[in-house]
Amino acid sequence: MAQRQLVDLEHRDPHDINDHVRVAFEDILAEPDGVHSFDIVWDCSFKCFECAKNCSYKLASALCGCCIAFYWGIEFGCLAFNCIWCTTPFLRQYSIIMGNLQKYCGITINCCCAPFFEVCGLWFSRITVYNKS
Repeated sequence: MAQRQLVDLEHRDPHDINDHVRVAFEDILAEPDGVHSFDIVWDCSFKCFECAKNCSYKLASALCGCCIAFYWGIEFGCLAFNCIWCTTPFLRQYSIIMGNLQKYCGITINCCCAPFFEVCGLWFSRITVYNKS
């Protein structure tokens, strides 16, 4: 019997699936050397950015997260069902049928075409070409 998986509340993206979504303050806003606002403005901007980002993300995930996770659970459940019960057996059947067809074609070509091309090869191999300078 399969053990129930526990959710890792510390490392929520262990495979770096969403590594491209960088939303750290330093990755979004930056002041180059020679152009700096007051330190208090920069510090306050950082706090406002972090608060707004965290609050909006937590609110959106609280309102929509479970419904979206439920939808994707259904979607991937249906996808797994389709792969397991429909696509994989069909591909296996198709592979078996095409393997037999490949054997039939190979035998037919070896019986019907190979002797003809072998004779043509022998016939053309007797041709000699001389170059006159």
